[in-house]
Amino acid sequence: MSNRDYYEVLGLERNASDDEIKAAFRKLARVYHPDVSKEEHAEEKFKEINEAYGVLSDKDKRGRYDRFGKEGLGNMGGSPHDYSTDFGDLFEEILGGFGFSSGRRQSRNSPRRGRDLQMQVTLTFEEAVFGVEKDIEFQREETCSRCTGSGAEPGTTPTKCTTCNGQGEVRQVRQTFLGQMVQTATCPTCSGRGQMISSPCKTCRGAGLERKNIKKKVQIPAGVDVGTQIRLTNEGGPGAFGGPNGSLFVVLDVKPHQFFKRRENDILLNLDINVAQAVLGADILVPTMDGDEKLKIPAGTQPGKIFHLKGKGVPHVRSKHRGDQMVMVNVAIPSKLTKEQHELFEKLAESLGTSVKPQEKGFLDWLNDAFGG
Repeated sequence: MSNRDYYEVLGLERNASDDEIKAAFRKLARVYHPDVSKEEHAEEKFKEINEAYGVLSDKDKRGRYDRFGKEGLGNMGGSPHDYSTDFGDLFEEILGGFGFSSGRRQSRNSPRRGRDLQMQVTLTFEEAVFGVEKDIEFQREETCSRCTGSGAEPGTTPTKCTTCNGQGEVRQVRQTFLGQMVQTATCPTCSGRGQMISSPCKTCRGAGLERKNIKKKVQIPAGVDVGTQIRLTNEGGPGAFGGPNGSLFVVLDVKPHQFFKRRENDILLNLDINVAQAVLGADILVPTMDGDEKLKIPAGTQPGKIFHLKGKGVPHVRSKHRGDQMVMVNVAIPSKLTKEQHELFEKLAESLGTSVKPQEKGFLDWLNDAFGG
């Protein structure tokens, strides 16, 4: 039995949780396990770690140890071999990265899901708002039509690999103080397939798969945005040994619009009106995604005024509700005037006077407030 305090051995406080105890053991086991460690006295160090974990991971043993110390363990303590804790799964996880296992493994011929594929589709602004059915084309591997996936030329049959006896891997058994540990590696003769092909298929060259061009129609729902992913189940790579196919993920991009901008489910539009419309008021037609919409401009409208057109924005993907269109009006100042216009403005200037008034908030501030920066 170790003379050191078990909490000290694992580098823990006495109020450590079960998860913290297990994490500390995993961390130290990766460093000091004698099958993978190059540290001096690694085996003795690991025995001490193993002993501490065997006590602190057991609720009853830890309770006795906390109350009475090591003397309270009695026959429950002693050497590491006295503990009944099952370390199999834990060692499987710790040593798996080093090519070791406890001998309990999943067959290489068990069903495996095919790999997922991804492609990008670009939409117009209008298509993203209202949805569209898109024709897509992509490549994926499918079971070879010539050999039906066996990899062997029709009329021939693959034979079991004699090196791995059809298992696809070779194993080396090592005896350690913890018991029997098994190191596994892909069979060098058959490259993990478990079979030898003397006459490879002429189409797939023994792979059992061939690459094909696939055409599909994809329904894009209304309201999607840049980065939206649409998952097409079973349209990815083929599964192995009866496993399901992977999925195809269609990642969407959206082209910018000439006039409209999007903020979540609202559509933003900057609209120029002339000085007379701003001063006197006017009924104007505003472009929206649904066509022109009538908008009343009140007399005396100031630059930066925001008008809301309810329900003229982008639909929510999972509901029928739509956002709004936000129209921000700007007063367009003419750079060129006719003689008559110039005279009229001169008269207007005389009547308005020459006084000026400082503004607490500038035009850019209005923009930031309206459109969120």
